Amino acid sequence: MPRSLIPALLAAGLVVMWSSGFVGAELGARQAPATTLLAWRFLVVAGVLAAWCLCRGVRMPRRDLALHALLGLLAQGGYLYGVFAAAQLGVASGTSALVAALQPLAATALAVPLLGERVRTRQAVGLAVGLGGVGLVVGSEVLSPGSAPWWGYALPFGAMLSLVAATLLERRTRPGGSAVAALAVQCAVSAVLFTGLAGATGTLAPPAAPGFWLAVVWVVVLSTLGGYGLYWANLARFGVARVSALLYLTPPTTLVWSWLMFREEMGVGALAGTAVCGVAVALVLLPSGRRPGRRAPTGAQARDGAEARTGAEAQGAGR
Repeated sequence: MPRSLIPALLAAGLVVMWSSGFVGAELGARQAPATTLLAWRFLVVAGVLAAWCLCRGVRMPRRDLALHALLGLLAQGGYLYGVFAAAQLGVASGTSALVAALQPLAATALAVPLLGERVRTRQAVGLAVGLGGVGLVVGSEVLSPGSAPWWGYALPFGAMLSLVAATLLERRTRPGGSAVAALAVQCAVSAVLFTGLAGATGTLAPPAAPGFWLAVVWVVVLSTLGGYGLYWANLARFGVARVSALLYLTPPTTLVWSWLMFREEMGVGALAGTAVCGVAVALVLLPSGRRPGRRAPTGAQARDGAEARTGAEAQGAGR
């Protein structure tokens, strides 16, 4: 496989797998409470990943272990509980995807002062255009909230902020360990969190319906191993702005998933918003066509550089 295709495949995989999580939340909400599905989701995936790590003899320093545990609480505990609880209350998957798509703006805005990342003017324009495209995709759902209580729409907003915090923490601290080992720690922490929460609320016992276990398999394979694995893989390869921009494609992709799974229709606004989101991602991700180069030094900079080189040569001669 040509190496030039790897970034495109990573990006496409992230969009598809990340979008599957919103559909999985709606699929699971039809079978059991959010805490039940989340508990069994992470019990299964944590067991699989822990067995793999034990067989490979994987070890992790305490600092990295603690950081990945905190990342798991934020990126999986806080984020997923908000999305799944919102679905249980009747918030449509497209609406949750819309609120979650505010993550690029929040993450990029905070990455500039906290991480020192540079955002070009074209990237900033692309992020703003993408927000408008997301609004077109699910605007009808926001205007017609349905049976969900008004406070239910605060849950995906809190989930988005939790994911932003996890993203910035990972970029700031750069914890070590392989992607599989890191995901194993994060899932183990989430398993403890949601199993305890489900046990405390009396919702740990799984239903016998086959649809529940279909939902568990869906969120384990596609959303956890696929979505979160590709999220951290993309984040390790690209900057926050580039990875966050890809999430603008999740609302229209979620609508495609919903049409395939639940036969929910896609209107004109959804199709128009999908096109706008594509333009926005292109503005952020495509190269500018001008290679960054060094500017010619001014006279003072050239003189200082020459003096520095002369001093270094003198020190080298002395050694």
